Amino acid sequence: AVVSTQSGHYGRGDLKGGASEWRQKLDTQRGDILTTEMKNNKCKLAKWTVSSILAGSDLLKFGYVTRSMPRSSGESIGHSILGTQEFIPKQFAAQISLDMNNAWGILRVIVDRCMQLKDGKYVLYKEPGKGILRIYKVPLNTFEEDNDDSDEEEEGK
Repeated sequence: AVVSTQSGHYGRGDLKGGASEWRQKLDTQRGDILTTEMKNNKCKLAKWTVSSILAGSDLLKFGYVTRSMPRSSGESIGHSILGTQEFIPKQFAAQISLDMNNAWGILRVIVDRCMQLKDGKYVLYKEPGKGILRIYKVPLNTFEEDNDDSDEEEEGK
C-alpha cells in the first residue's frame, strides 16, 4: 500500500497474505483488506496518520499498488494502482483507536528519559512486534563516514 497526503508525504508498506488473494478481494471487500492491514501494520498506519495530522492535511489517501507483469521484451517491471481510499486523518485516527493525547504522552516520556541521559550519542530502538523501546549508548563516531581512510589513499598516490 502506498500512502500520500495532500501535503506530499508518501509512505510504503506491503500487504500481507497471498498477492493474488487481496487483488481479487479489492473491489468487493476493501474494508476487509484495510482491517487486515490495521492488524498487521498498525505501527505504519499510525505513523502515517500522525504525520498527516501534524502536517495539517485534509485527506489521507491509501493506494493499493501491484507490480505489473514484465513484458517479453525484458523491460523493467512497472507498477499499477488497483484502487485508492481516502480518509479524513482525524476520523481515520479514531477508526484505528489512535489517541493523539496518548501519542503526545508517549513522546513526553521519551523526551523526559532522554533528558536524564548523560551527554553522548544514543540509538532509540523499538523491539519488532513488541511495545518496547530501548535506548542504547553508542560511540560518538557511530554512523559517521570514515574519511581518514580515503585521505590516506589520496596522499599515497
